[in-house]
Amino acid sequence: MAKTINVKGVKFGGKNPLAMIAGPCVIESREGCMAIAEKLVQLSKKQNIPFVFKASYDKANRTSINSYRGPGIEAGLEILAEIKEKYNVPVLTDVHSVEEIKIASKMVDIIQLPAFLIRQTDIVVAAGESGAVVNVKKAQFAAPWDMKNVVKKIEATGNTKIMLTERGASFGYNTLVADMRSLIIMGEMGYPVIFDATHSVQSPGGQGDTSGGDGRFAPYLAKAAAAVGVDGMFIETHPNPAEALSDGPNMIPLADLSKLWKKLDAIDKIK
Repeated sequence: MAKTINVKGVKFGGKNPLAMIAGPCVIESREGCMAIAEKLVQLSKKQNIPFVFKASYDKANRTSINSYRGPGIEAGLEILAEIKEKYNVPVLTDVHSVEEIKIASKMVDIIQLPAFLIRQTDIVVAAGESGAVVNVKKAQFAAPWDMKNVVKKIEATGNTKIMLTERGASFGYNTLVADMRSLIIMGEMGYPVIFDATHSVQSPGGQGDTSGGDGRFAPYLAKAAAAVGVDGMFIETHPNPAEALSDGPNMIPLADLSKLWKKLDAIDKIK
């Protein structure tokens, strides 16, 4: 059984209920981000969902030079801090460098290592040294058992507040598959396992100058992962995914989350 990671009252692992990490891919505007946060907080209270809000201040790993990246670290962290204070919820964001870790770890509750960066030892060690809860996205090119080496790098700093996230594995060109065995294998490392339902249906670079995806499959994979027995579900959502500035094709519409979570919660209770 995975150890319990307590993030401001939201518990991942152990025998705790399935937790939700959700929000937009990237901060598009203060108003839009606040509106999504408000809706998600309302949902979490109504359905008693352990909830962490997520959004990125910068999407550094983009397909095209013209892709929207976000408001940047200073403005983005201000918005996340406002959400954290106003709605009293933990917040998560990506980090992309040692310097960003030093800044972001003082503002957010969970720092997330993007999949492409998990072999960058300086970044992984800095994440551990920050003392923050670290959510590590398993790289598309990495086998689940490879994650033990990332875990050891973080543990070497004395930090054992670690969560591991499956977000799909490369399958040929522009395609990802979700290997449910990965959830079990990473769980054997003793830390909470999260399933990223929306990035697992992404098609990296699949639209030529942007990434594509097929969000209609995300709810099915989420239900499968809940049946395997994960500790948290990572979901990117938007009021209108077709208008989202990043990763819209693989998002779950905000209006669909309530119905989906009722199913996920029911599955989690019988796993």
